[in-house]
Amino acid sequence: MTRRLLSALLLCTSAIHLAFAATAQVFVPPSTGPLVQTANYTSFSNFTLDDRKVVKGRVFDRIVQVWLENTDFETAASTPIFESLAEQGILLTNFNSVTHPSEPNYIAAIGGDFFGSHDDNMYHIPSNISTVVDLLEDKDISWATYQENMDADGPHRSPQPTTPTPPPPPYPYYMRKHNGPVIFDAISQDASRARRIRTFNDFAADVVNGTLPQWVFVTPNMVNDAHDTTIDFAASFLEYWLVPLLTDPRVNGERTLILLTFDENHTGTEQNRVWTLALGTAIPLNLRGTTDDTLYTHYSTISTVENNWGLNSLGRQDTNASVSNVFAFVADKTGHKNVVLPPNEIPQFNLSAVVPGPLNSALFVPFSAPNLHARGAGGGSVLIRPGLDKTLTPDKLPKPVNMIALNRTTPFQMSPATVDGRHIIACADAQCSNTS
Repeated sequence: MTRRLLSALLLCTSAIHLAFAATAQVFVPPSTGPLVQTANYTSFSNFTLDDRKVVKGRVFDRIVQVWLENTDFETAASTPIFESLAEQGILLTNFNSVTHPSEPNYIAAIGGDFFGSHDDNMYHIPSNISTVVDLLEDKDISWATYQENMDADGPHRSPQPTTPTPPPPPYPYYMRKHNGPVIFDAISQDASRARRIRTFNDFAADVVNGTLPQWVFVTPNMVNDAHDTTIDFAASFLEYWLVPLLTDPRVNGERTLILLTFDENHTGTEQNRVWTLALGTAIPLNLRGTTDDTLYTHYSTISTVENNWGLNSLGRQDTNASVSNVFAFVADKTGHKNVVLPPNEIPQFNLSAVVPGPLNSALFVPFSAPNLHARGAGGGSVLIRPGLDKTLTPDKLPKPVNMIALNRTTPFQMSPATVDGRHIIACADAQCSNTS
């Protein structure tokens, strides 16, 4: 009897407590459906949001971003579920991640810059740095992020990887590095904002309650997003979670944009192109099943949101026109003019560890104010948070300081390079520059 009871309990929790092994895992739905709460997650929803107000956008009224992991464009494009989904939307064939590895891309998608980061360390970006959340709240647009398997009682205390992938048991299905909003203290250390860093059980509760926000960022866990599994495993997750939601008006209601994308590609030596699909009811019928070869990056999602709702900007890479084109189906309706770069001027998005910044110990410079004179796709001014030194603009930053080299007796050489259209200094020392 005891053995049968134990077997039953293991089956009930298999979706969350699978032991990672060298053999491929098999996807097990954690619940009977994406809108049914489950004990397979850390806890049931403690409360629902009260987001019933709708701020009309120029092209869409809701955007839902779903991020998967570490997959080359061709791999996703040749997988049946992705092929099927592409028939329902616009395949963005020249969408690029901005760097490697994972965490800098999540930072960039929230803050408009990755601030020199080139690793998956635990960062706390100070509260005087603006994010897309500031832009949204400035216009009273509701938002939330939903993180699968996150500890509902303290997302900032949930694990950060310190061991090679895959880590040893117990298996950490949730990783802080894939939770962009929690990395910014302006969000995670603000009580009212922190309650919007939510779980998948919270997602189910908010949808059923009719209070799903207008800006939504979704991060599946480390197996469902293909990070520690395969694209076929992620495809099974999408069949279970995303496909049913496409026909549910509480999620994909009138004028909804759903963006399915990847944080970065798998082959780091190649240009960092990732499979990205724009679908949902906001996509015009005549554009479904088509492709768009405009150059986009994760910054384009911020600029598209700015353009759609007439928001202010962050004054960072979201206002760098060469890397932040607005999605063409939106730009065509709003009259926004995108930039077409000559092939020889397209940045290399697969570079890593070469951009100076406050999160780069090899090429350290402090946090600066953004470009205060920038004009973003929303047409507004640059939004500044309290406490930021507006006089320390990018042109006044000191030269990068190699914090590693300060502890050495041997000199190192510095050489110029260009990344994302910016003139930067790249350390020639192999320990502080990795362009692979």
